Amino acid sequence: MQRPSANGANQRPLGRLLLPAQEFIATEAAGGVALLAGALVALAWANSPWSARYVELFDATVLVDVGFYRVEESLRHWINDAAMAWFFLLVGLEIKRELVLGELRTLRRVALPAAAAAGGMVAPALIFLLIAPDAARHGWGVPIATDIAFAVGVAALAGPRVSDGLKVLLLAIAIFDDIAAVAVIALFYSGAIDAGPVVVTVALLSGVWLLARLRVRSLAVYVAVGALAWAAALKSGVHPTIVGVALGLITPVRAHVTAHEFAAEAGAMLDELRHPEAGEAPAPGALDPEALLRLRRLSGRALAPLDQLEHGLHRWVAFGVVPLFALANAGIDVRGGALEDALTSGVAWAVALGLLVGKPLGIVAAAWLAVRVGAELPRGVRWRGVAGVGMLAGMGFTVALFVAELAFDDGGQLAAAKLGIFGASLASGLAGYALLRAHGAAHEVSDAR
Repeated sequence: MQRPSANGANQRPLGRLLLPAQEFIATEAAGGVALLAGALVALAWANSPWSARYVELFDATVLVDVGFYRVEESLRHWINDAAMAWFFLLVGLEIKRELVLGELRTLRRVALPAAAAAGGMVAPALIFLLIAPDAARHGWGVPIATDIAFAVGVAALAGPRVSDGLKVLLLAIAIFDDIAAVAVIALFYSGAIDAGPVVVTVALLSGVWLLARLRVRSLAVYVAVGALAWAAALKSGVHPTIVGVALGLITPVRAHVTAHEFAAEAGAMLDELRHPEAGEAPAPGALDPEALLRLRRLSGRALAPLDQLEHGLHRWVAFGVVPLFALANAGIDVRGGALEDALTSGVAWAVALGLLVGKPLGIVAAAWLAVRVGAELPRGVRWRGVAGVGMLAGMGFTVALFVAELAFDDGGQLAAAKLGIFGASLASGLAGYALLRAHGAAHEVSDAR
C-alpha cells in the first residue's frame, strides 16, 4: 500500500482525505500480532517452572557509568524508560503528521474525534474514582489510554466491510488518546523536578529545533543531541519518554526539495543516464554509478525528514520495542491465589470497568453530543460503528501497562491493575470485533437496497 508523501505532492481527493492512515493502520495491525506474542510469552514464562529466571532477568541491574553521568536501574526500567522513548518518538511523529497534514489539521475534522476521545478519557477516570477511591490518587490514569496496535489490528481482522472512514475515526481518537496520555504522564507521573536538568533538556530540544530550521540533514547529529536530551530528562524528574514525543513534534514535515524541483533535477539526471557524454559512457548494459548515486541523494532530499524517520522507525518499534515492552511487563504470576485476589480487588475492577464500560460509554456519548452541536460523522459511519470503535478503544494494553508501572509501587495493586487491563482488553476486543462486523454487514445491506 503506497503512502502519500508529506511533501504535499498531487494526490487524489480520497488520498488527501485518508492521507497516510492506510499504511499506518496496516503496520499497526501487523505489530499488534507481535505485541500479543510478546504478552503471551511473558505470561507463559512467568507461570512456568522457569518463572524465577523471568524475574531475575528483568530485575537485573544495568549500570551505565561514564564518569560525569551515572545511572543504575533494572533492565525493566531501561526498557520502559529508554526503549519506549522510541515508541513515544513514533507517537510524536504521528501526532505531528495528523496535526499538520492529516485528519486533525482543520477544526471541523478535529471536533468529533477530539470530543469522542475526551469522553473516552473522562468516563474511565470517573469510574476508577468511584470503584477504587483509595487508589484513585495513583491509578486513575491507567484506564484512559488506548492501545492503537491492538485496536487497529482487530479492526483489520473485521475485514474490508469496515469502512476507511471508520478506521480513520479510530486512528484519530487514538491520536488524541496518545496526546492526553503523554500529558498525563508528564504532569502526574513524573518525579520530583530538578530545575537544572530541565533547563538542559529544554536547551537541547531547542537545539534540535534550530538544527532542523538550518536544514542540517545528518541523522547522527540529531540522534546524539536527542540522546543527550533524554539523559538530561532522566535526571530531571520529568519522565524521559516525553523527550521522544517532543522530538517527534519538532521533526520537519516538509522536504528540502519541492516536488517541482525534484522532477526537474531528476529529469535532467535521467537524460544523462539515457544519453551519456562521449567518453563517459559506462559498459554496455550498465548505468553510470555516479549518476545513480546523485539521483539517490536527490531522492533523499525530496523525502521529508518526518517521512524518513517514521519509515525508518516504524517496523523496529512495532516488531521490536513494543513486543519487548510486553515481554518485560506482562509477565504476571497468577498462581498461588493471585488470580483470586485480583477478582476481589477494587483496583482490578476499577481498571477493567473503566476500559470495558467507561471507554465506549464516554466515546459514544461525547460523539453524540458533538454531532448534536454541529459535528459530522465520517461518510459511511453509523452509530453502531462508533460503538464498535468505542469498544476497541477499551483495549488499553501498552500505554495502560506503562502508566500502571508508574502508578503503583505496591506489587499486589500492580498485578491487579495488569490483570484488569488484560481482561478488559480481551473483552473489549471481542465486543468491538462483533460490533464492527455487524456494522459492516448492515452497511452492505443498506447499499444493496
